[in-house]
Amino acid sequence: MKKDIEIPKVEGVYIAVVNEYNAIYKTQDWNAYIINDKEVDLEMVLIVTSGYSEEKITSTFRKKLDTLPKKSYAKIELMQEELFALNNTFKVSFFEGNKMFDKTFLFRKNTINLKALQAIPLMEAKGVLVK
Repeated sequence: MKKDIEIPKVEGVYIAVVNEYNAIYKTQDWNAYIINDKEVDLEMVLIVTSGYSEEKITSTFRKKLDTLPKKSYAKIELMQEELFALNNTFKVSFFEGNKMFDKTFLFRKNTINLKALQAIPLMEAKGVLVK
């Protein structure tokens, strides 16, 4: 029975934590984004985030997007720098056509920092990307 279950591989969907200027508060903020680099829309996107270490665990944050259009991105949450000392997970589930896809993206502790910035696909910004 278990061998009959097909778990499709997630490709073309990424999570990025971007360092960007907030014009309202005149601060540099870290924001998490989901990126759809596919040629198809994603439907019923569910994102569950949390942070953890051996001593600490954060509360769980949930976000739902009805549709994430092809070649686009959406903001998930503002991240406080104190969270970067923890492992941060983003569990993403979505439908593409009639198939459900699921993947956990992990930012290991201390990997989100200014030295790790790189160009982010589809965004004119620099950040830390997990594929």
